[in-house]
Amino acid sequence: MVYFLALVIGIVAGLRTMTAPAAMSWAAYLGYLNLDGSWLAFMGYRFTPWILSLLALAEFVTDQLPATPSRKVPVQFGARIVSGALSGALIGIDAGSLLGALVAGVIGAVMGTLGGAAVRSRLATAFGRDLPAALIEDAVAILGAIAVVGMLR
Repeated sequence: MVYFLALVIGIVAGLRTMTAPAAMSWAAYLGYLNLDGSWLAFMGYRFTPWILSLLALAEFVTDQLPATPSRKVPVQFGARIVSGALSGALIGIDAGSLLGALVAGVIGAVMGTLGGAAVRSRLATAFGRDLPAALIEDAVAILGAIAVVGMLR
């Protein structure tokens, strides 16, 4: 189950870079993840989930802008991989499977990045514009993150 959750949160990171760490930070803050004594304990600190949530909200807005670069350019792709790795690692630390969950998070991030781009492109073509496709992708990322946090509970 640990690897599945890490994979799913990695997919979320591939869809929206900041949503996954924001969700995992909330899980840690609420006590669903025990990070005490780990090098990632700061993710459960009082202000961390709020800061990451603001960054996630900013990402939801900037993603809709036409000047936003493709998620597949190296910087964007790399950020999503790092986000997936971090988010997977958070699940892994709590379960005692840091490396495996980190790898599952990376795999999920690659899947979410490439798969999300392909699905969004097809949806945008079907709708005749990108906004509805982007909003659907936002909803999938948010619901996925909430599902993972709920399963950690």
